[in-house]
Amino acid sequence: MALKIVYKICCGIDVHKTFVVACIASTNSNGITTYKSHRFSTYTKGLRELLQWLLDNNCKDVCMESTGKYWIPVFNILESSCNIILAHPKYVKAIRGKKTDKKDAKWIADLFKHDLVAASFMPPADIRQLRDLMRYRFKLICFMSSEKNRLQNCLTVSNIQLGNIVSDTFGKSSQKIIDKLLENPLDTSFDIGSLIHGSMLKKLPELYRC
Repeated sequence: MALKIVYKICCGIDVHKTFVVACIASTNSNGITTYKSHRFSTYTKGLRELLQWLLDNNCKDVCMESTGKYWIPVFNILESSCNIILAHPKYVKAIRGKKTDKKDAKWIADLFKHDLVAASFMPPADIRQLRDLMRYRFKLICFMSSEKNRLQNCLTVSNIQLGNIVSDTFGKSSQKIIDKLLENPLDTSFDIGSLIHGSMLKKLPELYRC
């Protein structure tokens, strides 16, 4: 029993770092499929040429692998004009044999025309941008925490027990004390009282001992 052809005209795209290979599969009323392949660069000009080539061939249904980060520029260019199915590479992996980029693109197109590709969830562009921003924010927070821990470790190995006395090593008064120590590490006789304020004044005797 023959598989049902869901997409009469569709395209499979094999994505690489510097180029993509696209294969359009066109199926006529007799169920006969013809193929047309073309290679494009991943520069913006090349991707715009890919989009125009798809539109010229009346192809708006596209399937491609989510290869690394290389698929993102392709997706961004095609998104507004095409229906794009983004597939995990393991779901469109070609059978063993002598592989070529054209064969890979054709294989993706053949799977896609029968609607045999499991699509990955792809949120709208504004949500993707917000998600990237939040990931970057999280990365910066982790980096900041790591640097704070490094500073605390430096104080510990230098036998400066400031963290045992104050609740916040990175508070204004604590930072003034640390800055003063960095000015001249050999001078420990400076007036701590002039550097601190508020409730820290109660801890002045302990600060002199640390």
